[in-house]
Amino acid sequence: MGVAALVTAPVRAAPPQTLVAVPERPAAPDLLLDAAAGGTTQLSKLKGRVVVVNFWATWCPPCRREMPSLERLNRIMKGERFEIVGIDAGEEMDNVLRFRTTIDPAPTFELYLDPESKALKAFGVNGLPTTYVLDPEGRIAYKALGPREFDDPAIVDTIRRLMSASTGK
Repeated sequence: MGVAALVTAPVRAAPPQTLVAVPERPAAPDLLLDAAAGGTTQLSKLKGRVVVVNFWATWCPPCRREMPSLERLNRIMKGERFEIVGIDAGEEMDNVLRFRTTIDPAPTFELYLDPESKALKAFGVNGLPTTYVLDPEGRIAYKALGPREFDDPAIVDTIRRLMSASTGK
């Protein structure tokens, strides 16, 4: 599946401020990701944290609209066992870096490149934006197809409960 085959996801896929639980929590694909700003990370190295994996593109209007809420969530969760991984769907580094400067508030979390759509394929993404929430064991706990306001109290509460469940708090 090439990037051109992706379509933006319809908002009606799920109520806008909810995350859909993924039955049986399958293990997330262990990807080596290239950061737009340079460097790499291995998704498995983020185990021990709740990780929001957001697939997006600069040309996707719903992706652009939800990006500030991801940054607000990042700020809310600062200092906690939490990480946001933004994976761009097939664009060049310059486009992604330029995009970062057009968003308010600008994302301070790392944006990664997926030029050959390997991450998209590994996760089975077929529309943008698509977001997965990984539990601290690296399993897919929740999914969101279509845009969300990720700093919505219901989503923040879901993420915190996922953290608490893994620590027994």
